[in-house]
Amino acid sequence: MKMSMPGAGRGNFTRRSLIGGAAGALTLACVPRPALAIGRLSAGDAELTTLSDGSLTLPMSFVFPDVDQVELEAMLSANGMATDALRPDCNVTLLRRGDRLAIFDVGSGANFMPTAGKLLDSLAEAGVDPGDVTDVIFTHAHPDHLWGLTDDFDELVFPNAQHRINQAEWDFWSSPDTLAAMPEERKTFVVGAQNRFAAIEDSVAFFKPGDEVVPGVEAVATYGHTPGHISFMVEGGGEPVLIVGDAVTNSVISFEKPDWPTGSDQDPALGAKTRAALLDRAAGDKVRVIGFHFPHPGGGTVERQGSAYRFVPL
Repeated sequence: MKMSMPGAGRGNFTRRSLIGGAAGALTLACVPRPALAIGRLSAGDAELTTLSDGSLTLPMSFVFPDVDQVELEAMLSANGMATDALRPDCNVTLLRRGDRLAIFDVGSGANFMPTAGKLLDSLAEAGVDPGDVTDVIFTHAHPDHLWGLTDDFDELVFPNAQHRINQAEWDFWSSPDTLAAMPEERKTFVVGAQNRFAAIEDSVAFFKPGDEVVPGVEAVATYGHTPGHISFMVEGGGEPVLIVGDAVTNSVISFEKPDWPTGSDQDPALGAKTRAALLDRAAGDKVRVIGFHFPHPGGGTVERQGSAYRFVPL
């Protein structure tokens, strides 16, 4: 049964639309919009579109503090990548099937990094009205995946959508114990998640691994990056697509060295185990994948390369 958020159908008269409508009309009339890259895949009768939310800048000391730095720099240099920081793209996936328009994660919003939070521009470029989105589905609750849930007026960006998240992920970020136990530099992650959860707490829908979240989309447990991280298998006859979220974060390092621990995982050991299993499954089953932080537009396949793997962009 299709469900909607409270206030569905009343979004025409929010503060955001009143202010943004007048200013936006003037801007569109005067300034040509730059074209944004858009990726498209099909999975049976489903159409998948990947849109950019911009990019992040992550210091190496944060992402890979506990690996051989000489080997890391050599790998990065050999692949034409900077060695001072990772600057991953952020790819948000839309799924259109029948009368459903689902979005997987919602980007950073305006308050995380200045290079991110571009999703609304990308939706406009793709001709998608946020009010038409029926389902918002979260892989996990890190800022670059969750904080775009609300706008500068604390109003829901997708006001008519049902918001869906793994029960275990919700429980972790909602717990008072999580804030107390989180390292100081990440406490804002918890506060930000709890603030945004408050906006949907009366109507959020929970699922668990193995559930069909929306028709033709199965929740796949990929824990480690966060305690309740989920990837999603989009069924499509002989053309399935796996939306991996942050279970695999880098199209080079995660493939060549899936066992390397990363500081972006809350449980580095479990994250490495999950990553290796996911890549093995994708390569063996010849499943196409979409990575949130792969080079835009994010889609590709996984090939075995000796004892490791290789990402092949579509």
